[in-house]
Amino acid sequence: MEVTITDISSVKKKVQIQIPQTDVAKELDSAYLQLKKNAKVKGFRPGKTPRSVLERMFHKDVHADVTNTLIQNSFIDAVKQESLAFIGTPDIDPPELDPDGPFIYNITVELKPELADINFEGIGIKKTLYKMSETEVDKQIDLLQKQLAEYQPIDKARPAADGDHALIDYEGLKDGKSFEQTQKTENYTLKIGQNMISEAFDKQIIGMNPGEQKEFPITFPEDYHNKELANLEIAFSVTLKELRQEVLPEVNDELAKKLGNFETLDDVKNAIRKNLQEGYDKRAEQEIQEQIFEKLLTEKFELPETLVKFELDGIIEDTEMKFSQSNVTLDQLGLSREKLEEQYRDVAENQVRRHLFLSKIIEQEKMEMPEEELNTEYESLSKTVGQPVDFIKDYYQKNPDKLEGFKHALLEKKVFDLIIEKAVIEEVEPEAADSENSSDSASE
Repeated sequence: MEVTITDISSVKKKVQIQIPQTDVAKELDSAYLQLKKNAKVKGFRPGKTPRSVLERMFHKDVHADVTNTLIQNSFIDAVKQESLAFIGTPDIDPPELDPDGPFIYNITVELKPELADINFEGIGIKKTLYKMSETEVDKQIDLLQKQLAEYQPIDKARPAADGDHALIDYEGLKDGKSFEQTQKTENYTLKIGQNMISEAFDKQIIGMNPGEQKEFPITFPEDYHNKELANLEIAFSVTLKELRQEVLPEVNDELAKKLGNFETLDDVKNAIRKNLQEGYDKRAEQEIQEQIFEKLLTEKFELPETLVKFELDGIIEDTEMKFSQSNVTLDQLGLSREKLEEQYRDVAENQVRRHLFLSKIIEQEKMEMPEEELNTEYESLSKTVGQPVDFIKDYYQKNPDKLEGFKHALLEKKVFDLIIEKAVIEEVEPEAADSENSSDSASE
């Protein structure tokens, strides 16, 4: 077998494999011998059909099977021979099999780019010392208070006003017919002024009295978030059933108990403080990671399309899932998978470049994930997702690809820890960091 490798790019290779005619003949002999044992041909006893008859009747099927066998066996040998650590699925272009000549075929493969060793010791990093404030805690308490608010009927008879919570039945007709996007809806609570349907709709409700029914047309703006309604005129019929007012609970221990898992207001505030600070710590960590990439990921290198497509597919699947959770489709937003691919390609390429950079340091530093550390991570994940540790372990043992991905993500975290450990850290206050960022922006 002869193997010839031609560079298409730094990360894409054309591999030409030539198998001698003698090997082709052996595979054909073996295939026809097996066929002869099993073939049922009229006029011949089992196992007695001449090869010439088999060739005339089955040569297409035999050639296809032999072609597959030759490719499978030779490609594996070629990969070992040339140490080709390819990624993704190879692109194979099989020719017609010629029984009287060598079998020559081409395969295109993609490889990870070869990166130079990365010197990360002693880089300068600024760490912003973010700290939560009691003002933020109070704002969170206000939000929780609103979440637990009750909406009680307004006793005083008066027309609907801005800020009221209106309980309505409504239906919108398009060209005099029912329309799916504005179908009949009962007991819908509308906060007047929040433009939940549209600003023009809210203005029509203002001044209505409970028990009143009203009909009016609404033309939705061209840039309306629901593309199915954009620029359409809908004839609405609305019945105002009741006006309600928001009644906030008192901020005390009783409010805490209503939230569940809390006994006192101080318990709630301590939990809020913890969550806020964790958020700030995460922000500081992300800023440090960005600085690491900016200072160290300066080499330009070509990316394998296989990895970019994999990353892009993941981003788009996440985007589609978020839309579906809000009961919104891509069509409603005027989007398509092609548009999303174009929109997020730069993001995907950037992510791939960063993963390859981190992988290089993992390889360079010969980093591993010891079993005891992996078990610790299983326990941490168990607490996060609320599942037993054994369940987590069993899941990964049954899904080796997921396990490798999990390990690699943990190793990437260890890379950041290693770089930070060897970096020169300058701690700065948030105000100083913001001022410095503003100066940098102005100078650009």
